[in-house]
Amino acid sequence: MAEMDKKWITTENPAIIFEDNAVGRMKKEVWDMSEKELDAVLREYGIPSPSELGTAGTYIQNTPRQEQIEKRRKNDIVFVPVGCTENHGLHANTGLDTFMCSQILEGLRRYTKKQGHEVNLAFTPLNYGGHPYHHIGMPGTVIMPEEVVKESLIYCMLGLWNDGYRKIIFLNNHGHLWMLESAIQEFCKRYQLPGIFRVIEWHRAVREFFYPIDSELSLGTHFVHADEAETSVALLMFRDMINMAYVQDKLGESLLPDGHMDKSVDPFRRPCRWSEGEGHSAIERHATPEGIVGTPSQSDPRKAKRPIAAILRYLTLLHDEILETYPAGSVPPVEKVTLRTAEEMEPFLREPLSEGWKSVDELPRMGIFERL
Repeated sequence: MAEMDKKWITTENPAIIFEDNAVGRMKKEVWDMSEKELDAVLREYGIPSPSELGTAGTYIQNTPRQEQIEKRRKNDIVFVPVGCTENHGLHANTGLDTFMCSQILEGLRRYTKKQGHEVNLAFTPLNYGGHPYHHIGMPGTVIMPEEVVKESLIYCMLGLWNDGYRKIIFLNNHGHLWMLESAIQEFCKRYQLPGIFRVIEWHRAVREFFYPIDSELSLGTHFVHADEAETSVALLMFRDMINMAYVQDKLGESLLPDGHMDKSVDPFRRPCRWSEGEGHSAIERHATPEGIVGTPSQSDPRKAKRPIAAILRYLTLLHDEILETYPAGSVPPVEKVTLRTAEEMEPFLREPLSEGWKSVDELPRMGIFERL
């Protein structure tokens, strides 16, 4: 099919269209759901539920190793939540970005367990995270150097791969995406290991569902930071960490005409993403010391039902397609995704500690890319 003949699925809003493929059709299905249907989807994933970070048997790190090995033999995909410690206003917790991702992924774990192939979750390697320049000087925001962020992710990936998790997917909700992308690229250049390696900005993955429309279930403002969108999701997913008695509204200060830099989920298809420059708006300390860019006072957990249902359905689709294409214990062809040979990689791809297995610590280095 010629690209000009590509089919699109339209909606009642001309700004919202979906590609005519499995992802787009799934999104259109969620777009058209009634609140009753959305509630049914959320129940399938156990949303909302208390955090499972301290619940035995839910993450690699809180599961007896033998039981975790048995899980991995059925499903070697691992999802890793990534967030930070960041001021999200007086009404919200500073770990909001991390819990946003962990709560979504815990829903995915519960759902896949019921399907008979429970997905693996790993604790976040970044409880603090990297940050854009305009976050400097903010109390409650802990900024890690970019090199620390990247190397933490790289060695997290290496350790998980060595333990048999060869499909590694980071789920992110924080403004340091370029560091995560860079970590994946550097990991692949440095080690040349076969596998599936992804980072997903969950809110960008379902950006259409954050677009304000004429519906009582819709947000009234575009997604920015610690605003109506993020607070509505938090109220749905971890209400006890939010106290609306302290809520404040505050807007940022632009220093150039509008129309060039997009907002957090790129709703306007503008020339630049928000992260592709600095100096065009006042830094947070001067413009929004409250830690808010938007109107969280308008938040309502009902407004988060559709985007959360959409991301859960999308992650399920992605998970199922990966597992169907590359069942547990298999990876994309070594000689198509690396410069190594299948023969060279064979012992490294065996189950850890099985006869003839080799650790990545025994891996011959290859190529020009080494850590400086």
